[in-house]
Amino acid sequence: MSRIGKRPVELPSGVSASVSGQTVEIKGPKGARSFTATDDVTVTVEDNAVSVTPRGKSKRARQQWGMSRTMVQNLVTGVTDGFKKELEIQGVGYRANAQGNVLKLSLGYSHDVDFEIPAGVTVTTPKNTEVVIEGTDQQLVGQVAANIREWRAPEPYKGKGIRYKGEYIFRKEGKKK
Repeated sequence: MSRIGKRPVELPSGVSASVSGQTVEIKGPKGARSFTATDDVTVTVEDNAVSVTPRGKSKRARQQWGMSRTMVQNLVTGVTDGFKKELEIQGVGYRANAQGNVLKLSLGYSHDVDFEIPAGVTVTTPKNTEVVIEGTDQQLVGQVAANIREWRAPEPYKGKGIRYKGEYIFRKEGKKK
């Protein structure tokens, strides 16, 4: 029995949901998002809540039950509050600057890195050592943050590089004489 799947997803005021076949569409103040569930689950909308139930007792149906409910919850969260990832840049001369749909990164290479920002995501730089990524799609926001971090992941000796805000970097001790 899925403990997560049992609970219906409550729809806050200003958010509407519609189901056509296996596709769930959620509309809210920040836009509209949709998710297509597998044939192993049934999605219904009733009394300002979206509920997901399995269609059988197979292992796959039980797996898809909780996952589908979580995906619907992420759609509701995305169209109401949105998702946000914050990155910190540490290192002498390392900085970022958002210009239109391009993020310019100076990361110690012989050239600046121009990172194209995909549609559906907004990237801002409150300081030149901070990058804030926001959007309605949790997967896309996380992927963009991971792609930016990939350009200069934090190294374990001095901790220089791009890290998630609040991330702990395990530090190594340098060479001894």
